[in-house]
Formats: sequence, structure tokens, C-alpha cells
Amino acid sequence: MTDPAAPSGRQAILRAARRAFALQPYAQVTLRGIAAEAEVSASLIVKLFGSKEELFAQTTDFSADADELLDAPLDGLGRHMVLALVRARRQRRTDPLLRVVFSLGIADERTVLRDRFREQVTRRLAGRLPGAEPELRAELILGHLLGLGATLSIHRDGGASEQAAPERLADLCGPAVQRLIDGP
Repeated sequence: MTDPAAPSGRQAILRAARRAFALQPYAQVTLRGIAAEAEVSASLIVKLFGSKEELFAQTTDFSADADELLDAPLDGLGRHMVLALVRARRQRRTDPLLRVVFSLGIADERTVLRDRFREQVTRRLAGRLPGAEPELRAELILGHLLGLGATLSIHRDGGASEQAAPERLADLCGPAVQRLIDGP
């Protein structure tokens, strides 16, 4: 069992819950199943999150991920976004964006996840972009980042992109993202 006082306990629960809600319909997900996956007690989940409904709401919340991704001035945002994504994957062993793509829950759950992503990440990014077509550019920027996340997932066991330093990936991918941020 994971030490309930350890800071990773909450993250382990969220990681297990995201996986469970992505792979199963909401009705089939149990707190006991999530607890077993996270190696914590079901009572700890209730203590930290209150209920299955509240846990689901937190797993479909992208606001903290958006805060991290967008926390840079516009002139360096592309590089920052790549670094934030890669570092989150490596430090927390989670991708802040990919869960929106791989959710296999029922239609209502996928809709909630996509709607929250659109509101909390895509529209928020679009609101920061200067110039023409900010919504289109925001979607394309996030497409670049989702593609990078997928590539890192596919090649996570010894792939060159997984072995490269985050700064090197930002050097290679950041300029393409930055061009979309800067606009036409």
C-alpha cells in the first residue's frame, strides 16, 4: 500500500481514476477498483475526493494542466508548452492532454471530457492568441502537442524522443508551435 501521507498518493489515485474512467463506462468504475490500481484504500479516496462523482469531476478537469501549459509570455509560449508537456510526462508519468483522446467511456463521459478540454484548454489558449483565426490556431497548436504526446507514448521504451532531453525536444518542436502562436 502507498503511504497515504505521501504526496504521490493523490496523484496515484488520479492516475488510476483517469485510466479507469477512460477504459470503462462510468457505471462500471468502482472506488475499490481505483484503490487497488493506486495501491491505496478506498476510504482514502473518499477522504480525499468525497465520492466517485467528485473524483470523476476532478479527472475531467484540465484547468491545472492549462495553467501549467499557458504560464509563459506569448513570445516564448511554444517552447514553454513543449517543455511543460514533456516534463509532466517524465516527472508525473502522465500526459496532461492525451487523456482527452484515449477516453473509451460511454458517449456522455467522452462528451464531458471533450467539452471541458475545449473550454479549459482550447478556448483559453485561443483567448491569448493575437491576430486572425485564434480558434483554428489554438486547435492546431494543441494538435501538435497531442502528436508529440502520442509519439512519446509510442516510443516510450527506448525511443530516441523519449531519451532526448526536454530542452532538445523544445528546441525541435517549439518553433513550429510558436509559429502558430504568433499567427500570420
